[in-house]
Amino acid sequence: MADDDRPTHEPTSRAWLTSVADANTVEGHVFRRLSEFLDYYEARSRTNQRWYRLLKIAQLVAAALIPVVVSVNVSGWVTGGLGSLVVVVEGIQQLYQFQELWLAYRSTAEALRHEQHLYQIRTGDYATSEDAPQLLAARVEALLGQEHARWATAQAAARQQPSTDR
Repeated sequence: MADDDRPTHEPTSRAWLTSVADANTVEGHVFRRLSEFLDYYEARSRTNQRWYRLLKIAQLVAAALIPVVVSVNVSGWVTGGLGSLVVVVEGIQQLYQFQELWLAYRSTAEALRHEQHLYQIRTGDYATSEDAPQLLAARVEALLGQEHARWATAQAAARQQPSTDR
């Protein structure tokens, strides 16, 4: 896997996708929408992955430094500060859910890419469909709908958790 967690091979050509999306047809409309959402989910996945890794690295470094600063008799403020940093960084990760979002966005992007690939090589249901572009549109919208449903469920669950602010 590449650093941004994408497969190192591209099963479908971006040039092909762009050429199809430029067409003023139903297929062109479907591929413009697919291309927009692929770009969105891939970018969001990369952003959340970077934040997650940055926070985890900061947390690991701070935690690893605690025994070092204790052993060299550095001020208790430094030790306490490093311990607090570990807790704050973990709190930020729990609040913003970078790892969960990274994986959810990556999963949706890969599912969209899978449908694109099946359509491009006309295999599976696309091989026998009388209207493959409409089938692709339906499947893309179903994937986007599932992603939205997961998001709405997570939001509802977060609202139902007891708040410590009360």
